[in-house]
Amino acid sequence: MSNFTKEQAVNLRTQLLRASVQCSERCLYQSARWIAELASSLKDPADFNSPDDPDSDIVMPDDGYPPENIPIFSTSEDDEESRLEAQEIGNYLLAKSFFDCREYDRCAAVFLPLNHSPINVSSASPEPESQTPTKAGKGKGKVPAQSPEGIPRPRTSTLPRMSQKSLFLALYAKYMAGEKRKDEDSEMIMGPMDTGAVVNKELLEIARRLEDWFHQRTVQGKEAQNQGWLEYLYGVVLAKSSSNEDAKQYLIKSVHRNPFIWSAWQELRDLLTNVDALRTITPKLPPHLFTILFNLDANQSLYQTSPDTHSAITELLKAFPTSHYLHTQRALLHYHSKDYEESESIFSSIIHSSPHRLDSLDHYSNVLYVMHSRPKLAFLAQLATATDKFRPETCCIIGNYYSLKSEHEKAIMYFRRALTLDRNFLSAWTLMGHEYIEMKNTHAAIESYRRAVDINRKDYRAWYGLGQTYEVLEMSHYALFYFQRAAALRPYDKQMWQALGSCYEKIDRPVQAIKAYKRALVANMAYIEPSSSFGSSVTSSGDLNTNVFLDPELLYPIALLHEKLNEMEDAKGFMELVLAQEEGPGSIHPDEISSSQMERDNEDGIGGQGTGVTVTTSKARMWLARWTFKNGELKRAMELASELCEDGFEVEEAKALVRDLRSRMEANGEGRWHDL
Repeated sequence: MSNFTKEQAVNLRTQLLRASVQCSERCLYQSARWIAELASSLKDPADFNSPDDPDSDIVMPDDGYPPENIPIFSTSEDDEESRLEAQEIGNYLLAKSFFDCREYDRCAAVFLPLNHSPINVSSASPEPESQTPTKAGKGKGKVPAQSPEGIPRPRTSTLPRMSQKSLFLALYAKYMAGEKRKDEDSEMIMGPMDTGAVVNKELLEIARRLEDWFHQRTVQGKEAQNQGWLEYLYGVVLAKSSSNEDAKQYLIKSVHRNPFIWSAWQELRDLLTNVDALRTITPKLPPHLFTILFNLDANQSLYQTSPDTHSAITELLKAFPTSHYLHTQRALLHYHSKDYEESESIFSSIIHSSPHRLDSLDHYSNVLYVMHSRPKLAFLAQLATATDKFRPETCCIIGNYYSLKSEHEKAIMYFRRALTLDRNFLSAWTLMGHEYIEMKNTHAAIESYRRAVDINRKDYRAWYGLGQTYEVLEMSHYALFYFQRAAALRPYDKQMWQALGSCYEKIDRPVQAIKAYKRALVANMAYIEPSSSFGSSVTSSGDLNTNVFLDPELLYPIALLHEKLNEMEDAKGFMELVLAQEEGPGSIHPDEISSSQMERDNEDGIGGQGTGVTVTTSKARMWLARWTFKNGELKRAMELASELCEDGFEVEEAKALVRDLRSRMEANGEGRWHDL
């Protein structure tokens, strides 16, 4: 990105501005805004050096790009399309004005023949059997079937001759009309009749019209002149009908025709279920700047916090240094990595530079909630309310504020308000589920989490919440399924594996529980030698790197599970590791820890001081004292029991053990223990 020449930078800015105009003309306002912000954040072309002449200057007007390339009103490069757009300019402006006024049916009627009344649309009965058969597939498929060759079956065309821009605007208006009626027909959020089963009844007609159009273009041999906008719309219809694979194909076609359709990239991102799906689809994408941005966005949505993702953001920021989108992506990466301090710092700088920008501030409120930063969360809520109190992000911020104050009823009220504004606002469903858990309303919590999963099956928080809810209900087998889904989405999150291990323990599967707890240790900076088995002989050197901090809350249950399996040596080894964490990793092999590692440990609060004496380490010390007593190591047992008497935990049991040890030692002729 930093290797752009001045000419390339000027050309890129012009292309971005033209793409923003094209999205705006087709009423894709979110994409138009996003692209315009990206164009405005592009580094000044004068700052890019030309490889041939680093000191050369391009003659430009004050605004920084050639005046002949300023895209005020876009025109198609295809002559036929240009003629059609010129002929339709009056109707197009009329239709667009209707769309901007949210009169979607009037907008569609400007270009499309009205073959039924709006009353019949809104109160339509289930589709009669005589209609075109639906596409075979999962879910709520309503898209007409295609021929085996993949070409839509020919039918009499019902489309008048018009430009692609006008056809897209008309069909997109029908889609929005259907979405509007779907929201109107939906019941109150979490009401008794709110099942989430209301669908967009315009999808079938839109799909038929688009298939007619694609068939005509195929027959006429004009597929190469397709602009990509209608492929994007058909991909949206297919995705809404749960035909995900077909939707991916059309969305890929769309971005090949026009890589600047950011809405198509976002729809494609939402169809990816895991990292493997992203890797499969990446080679099929065009080599373009937006492909890089898509990969960044997709990795973010899949919670991939690898160094490669950070490097990609760093490279992009060299070309777009003031891009709030890229800075937000970096803040979210730190948030998902649980580096809350860094995430908070980035979000704070974004607010200072753009105080009225509300995008992703619901995630910022989550960061402040986790950090228990009530004053900053209160300020954020006031700022968002002053900007726009009818944005879902604002409602979620206020809901988090009340949740932090333990006013859970008010928090739920604001989360429901956010969902009233946008039923697909994922954060509100998940956060509302958390609030219902706090109120012990498990039924409502399950429904909230299920709705979140329906919107985005990649949301590990909703899967984890479902697992927690069923764990509260003591339905461990159900909880196990949901924890497994959460761990699959977040394989490097200690919390997921710890919950999974606890669940295995409850259903009496100790071997699987040990594996899950050890995976949690791996996620918590425990390193395994590739040539050895983790825990097969934990007391031997090389299996477990004890130069890093190991969570005693994970080591202790592993030790107890080994005891349950009668693997006493392994149990003893893990108990010793629990005790070692009191002093920290530096107490184990001080000569093997580098100064940089010690600095990182100190920053994380896990330096040479360790955890100190805790309830868990005291339990481990008691277990070791009894084990050494049983095995005749009386002096070692007496040392451990004496330490327990001084710790303040397990004191009574420690004193009883000391008395037993004294009696045994006197019986063995070892004399009294004078140090007590």
